[in-house]
Amino acid sequence: MSEHYRRAESLASILARIDAVSGDLSPDSLAPLDQFHSGGLAATRELARLAAIKPGELVLDAGCGVGGPARLLAAEQGARVRAVDLSADYIAIARALSKKSGIAVEFEVGDLLQLPFGDGSFDAAWTQHASMNIADKTRLYRELRRVLRPGGRLVFHDVLAGANPGPLQFPLLWADGPQESHLIAAKDLRVLLPRCGFRETHWHDRTAATIAFFERPAATPATPPPLGIHLLLGPDFPKMAANMRQNLAAGRLSVAMGVYAAAPMHG
Repeated sequence: MSEHYRRAESLASILARIDAVSGDLSPDSLAPLDQFHSGGLAATRELARLAAIKPGELVLDAGCGVGGPARLLAAEQGARVRAVDLSADYIAIARALSKKSGIAVEFEVGDLLQLPFGDGSFDAAWTQHASMNIADKTRLYRELRRVLRPGGRLVFHDVLAGANPGPLQFPLLWADGPQESHLIAAKDLRVLLPRCGFRETHWHDRTAATIAFFERPAATPATPPPLGIHLLLGPDFPKMAANMRQNLAAGRLSVAMGVYAAAPMHG
């Protein structure tokens, strides 16, 4: 686990901040802190609509961070959610927020390249902004396919390499330097996923919307808000957000959402 994800304030401090701000623990109230990806809560709801998550479906949130999307899927879509992240600190925060909010999600520490679930366990595998830290994309997507039932779907919202590749400005939300960042271009991902057992049903380029998200004044406020992603990433967060905006505008990065059906396994 990279030091990049070991900067979160203590759990006690985060819970105290929440108590000081509001007794409301709805997905909307917690979103500044727990929607740990570009686009925030609106992007999560957009992805949930594209995914057509149904009540009672069993969903894996792969790379769940502190659990915001997982809680939203449980509270608003009626899904049963199991969520995995490599960061024990984030899982501790996720469990505490779910207990405090009363939204039931099962969280556990785990490696996305070796998931602790049986074959065909899930109706959907959901992932937002997790693949950028994983070099072995083939193993990642084959493992996600393994845990999906036939006809299940992969649902993702990810940062990808842009159409104008070149050196990135660091630090970024997922990496302090190039050794931690493993991006794939959209065209290459759309070739890889069918090889890993998926069939594309929806692709949406979200680059322009993401640029607009980071250009909002609220993206880099002069004074940090009581709740925000800066509590997870530390004092370099404004620089990370500014670099995201610059890299996106220069075409070094792109962002996409996709929904892929799990094709029948052969062999």
